Amino acid sequence: MYKQSLAAAIALASISATVQAADPAPSGFLDGSKATISSRTMYFRNDNRDGGADQQESGQGFLFNFLSGYTAGTVGFGLDVQGMTGIHLDGGRGHHPDNSNFFPSDSDGSAEKSWSRLGANGKVKFSKTEAKIGNALQPNLPILVSNDGRLLPQTFQGAIVTSKELDNFTFTAGRLNKAAGRASSNYDNLSVAGGTKGSNNFSFAGVDWKATKDLTLQAYHAQLEDYYKQTFLGAVHVLPLGEDQSFKTDLRYFDSRSNGKNGDVGYRFANGYASNVGEVDNKTWSAIFTYAISGHSFLLGYQSVGDDSGMPYISNGSVVDGRGRNEGQGGSSVYLFTDSMVTSFTRAGENTTFGQYSYDFSRVGVPGLKTSVAYLRGDDIRVATGSDRTEWERDMRVDYVIQAGTFKNVGFSLRQGTYRGDVAGSADTDQTRFIVNYTYALK
Repeated sequence: MYKQSLAAAIALASISATVQAADPAPSGFLDGSKATISSRTMYFRNDNRDGGADQQESGQGFLFNFLSGYTAGTVGFGLDVQGMTGIHLDGGRGHHPDNSNFFPSDSDGSAEKSWSRLGANGKVKFSKTEAKIGNALQPNLPILVSNDGRLLPQTFQGAIVTSKELDNFTFTAGRLNKAAGRASSNYDNLSVAGGTKGSNNFSFAGVDWKATKDLTLQAYHAQLEDYYKQTFLGAVHVLPLGEDQSFKTDLRYFDSRSNGKNGDVGYRFANGYASNVGEVDNKTWSAIFTYAISGHSFLLGYQSVGDDSGMPYISNGSVVDGRGRNEGQGGSSVYLFTDSMVTSFTRAGENTTFGQYSYDFSRVGVPGLKTSVAYLRGDDIRVATGSDRTEWERDMRVDYVIQAGTFKNVGFSLRQGTYRGDVAGSADTDQTRFIVNYTYALK
């Protein structure tokens, strides 16, 4: 069915292209290209308040991106190349847990001194339809979000087609088979939390419709073979309220069901309670409301996760290699506001109330300075025995980008997260991250 969905999306794009005027000729493979080098320095501290191992490490990441233009002609061809390396600066003896996702581990449990990988995407453009095929894909879709929460980004291998042939519509379809984690040199099969057998088939198709200038509607369907199938529906509306004021409504709904071998040994989903052990059976919805005025932003929301299992989302396959080493494959994101610094609030039965206040200091003459504080509380978490559980998290951050001078566009980010809960397997923790970012345009 998913191969048919992908074929249908491509066919629709092709048919539309034949009846519309083609875009202007591409600007050229080299003339339309751009290249950047990005640097990220990061200090990471995880203070385990339950007496377990603490983590304190720092690292340096470099990311090179070359994005070509397209060759001239009705069909344009291009190539994107990506190279990255991470360097372990210091962790202090005993401050690199072997299950760390900040850096991969050596055979003795210490952090690797460095790691690297190289990727590329071939791309084809016809009218307003673009296809990318390769192993440097970074999707940002409701059913899959590439994680960039450490030194370097998570990337995926496969193919993605995007078409904008119809006004106000964006059609997206694709198939992915592997991913490389944020701190890994290698690509691995796809899975969910708890799965030890990898899948090499994540297929999806969806549409974003700009119904009006203020309203966007979304519908997606995806399947991770032998784990789950998922339908997403979303709506985002921005209501102008006068000068420098707006009210934004963001509604999201996920319906996830078991697929194929899910529930069998090796294909089990481990995210808290499940009515059928290891099987995916979940409905999750959330509503987010944001009032913005003169640089201030007030956000309130509520999220409900169904009782029968936690909400599934893509993670990499095996966490350790054949020699028992952590390869840094961990780390994943989910398209929910509750995807926070420490946890994601996606356990079975969990009902989460959350809020956030943000301020942009450019309104008082300090451009580039922003700050925010968020609080989330999850209740009614289902467990196999005993009463329901609770958890809460408080996140604070300050961001500043230098606006002028020698160090223009150097960015600083200080983030602090506090997590407390009574859920088995989740330690109370205080987490601190300090990040320095800079991107230099080569062309």
